Amino acid sequence: MARAELYVSADVEADGPVPGPFSMSSFGMAVAGVRDGDGFRAVDPGERTFYAELKPISDAYDPEALAVGGLDRELLVREGREPGEAMNAASQWIAGVAGELGATPVFVAYPLGYDWMWMYWYFMRFAAGGSPFGHSRCMDLKSLYAAKAGVRISEATKRSMPSHLLSDRPHTHNALDDAIEQGELFQNLMRWHPQE
Repeated sequence: MARAELYVSADVEADGPVPGPFSMSSFGMAVAGVRDGDGFRAVDPGERTFYAELKPISDAYDPEALAVGGLDRELLVREGREPGEAMNAASQWIAGVAGELGATPVFVAYPLGYDWMWMYWYFMRFAAGGSPFGHSRCMDLKSLYAAKAGVRISEATKRSMPSHLLSDRPHTHNALDDAIEQGELFQNLMRWHPQE
């Protein structure tokens, strides 16, 4: 019998377009649901969460990118978590929740490409065990919506989605707030059957 899947909604704030030359400023993760032989079961995404603000890994940054998340770079330099410590703690948190629920973790984001790129790179660079999501256990909510709605990817924007799919929570650009908000979008998309 296939193992259940644990869906972890994740959001990243960063100070530039790509990891390595630039730094991940913060990330948030929220458990949004489990899927097993009985189907999908949503869980309150505010119940099991992880959040970290990180020290920069380089001197380069784009002020506009940094401003999106509203974090103070000098404060992150002084008080942010070391990337290795934060990524290992995140891996341990994921392993703990996955073990508790008896499920394999799957990374969920909208859009996936940006958040996955940062998280995967940081896990592979800084976490002792690499990525807890392997190299491909991830789900793009933009693609999920496009497939269910029968629209092109370029049309799969939050503005074009039916309002009942969207979370009532505000999009604050705090990585944990946005991971929780996105977790609710994920739950709504998983339960949505537009052709019925």
